[in-house]
Amino acid sequence: MYKAILRPILFLIDPEKIHHLAFSSIRFLNKLGLGGLFRSMYVVNHPSLERKLFGLTFPNPVGLAAGFDKDAKLYKELANLGFGFIEIGTVTPKPQDGNPKKRLFRLRAENALINRMGFNNGGVAEAVKRLQKSNRGKVLIGGNIGKNKITPNEEAVNDYVICFEALFDHVDYFVVNVSSPNTPNLRALQDKEPLTALLHTLQKNNNKRPQRKPILLKIAPDLTNEQLLDIIDIVSETEIDGVIATNTTISREGLVSENKKEMGGLSGKPLTNRATEVIRFLSEKSDKAFPIIGVGGIHSAKDALEKIEAGASLVQLYTGFIYEGPNLIKEINQAIVTS
Repeated sequence: MYKAILRPILFLIDPEKIHHLAFSSIRFLNKLGLGGLFRSMYVVNHPSLERKLFGLTFPNPVGLAAGFDKDAKLYKELANLGFGFIEIGTVTPKPQDGNPKKRLFRLRAENALINRMGFNNGGVAEAVKRLQKSNRGKVLIGGNIGKNKITPNEEAVNDYVICFEALFDHVDYFVVNVSSPNTPNLRALQDKEPLTALLHTLQKNNNKRPQRKPILLKIAPDLTNEQLLDIIDIVSETEIDGVIATNTTISREGLVSENKKEMGGLSGKPLTNRATEVIRFLSEKSDKAFPIIGVGGIHSAKDALEKIEAGASLVQLYTGFIYEGPNLIKEINQAIVTS
């Protein structure tokens, strides 16, 4: 139904506008009491889906990647679609509008998106208010944190600490985002020295708590093998809990759509193979020393299973969710049960 009827209609509308319209529609339908219907349609319950990682129990290994519910407005309703966990953000200390519109583009021939959103969000304090007010039930929440655009890189650690401290009591795990291509110079923080310093600082704050929270690092797919080896060293040295592989890419190889030259991060099917390669490299070269969440170009159950086979313990959807609809979550979980 989604791909045959709804998607052609939705894709007639500007992608950022339809994102907000879809948000409002999902919220409205759940307020009408249809949450139970959605759960019956999309949630797969089976003991073999449960994953225990980072001291957390995930009801299933299929999560929603950061960027869809940036401001923690819809995580309960999205969980009704079958996700095992929801990642909010990227949130920054201060609210920011992000980059000028138009900043989100479909590449239909490739089943892809290009975005240059620029960490548009209402600020960490607003996200905390929503998380405080709501009884979120059993859904696991990740907090994806970043820096404000106006914050210079040499002061970036302060922004990450502010978000970490504010969200600590309200999320189940953290993701340090230094890999978005849409904040100027942000990816420079992936270099070994600044990244090690940043993660050490967060771990120092983390370890002061009576019960620490898992910290993961989200990396770009554009890193070289040498840089990926550095990531393995950094994870070991800082003792963070895992890696999310991968964020969007700046590569435009093989694209034919008219929007292919737009600036920003590319997500979707063109990223499928590269994200899987990064997962496999990290898993093999580290001797499976840390868990990996696989994300990038998952548009089918087969894509998800390939990432799990490559070494991912969990997977996340974003662009595949947009193109394939919520039934993709169910299909992946069903495939995992029968695999």
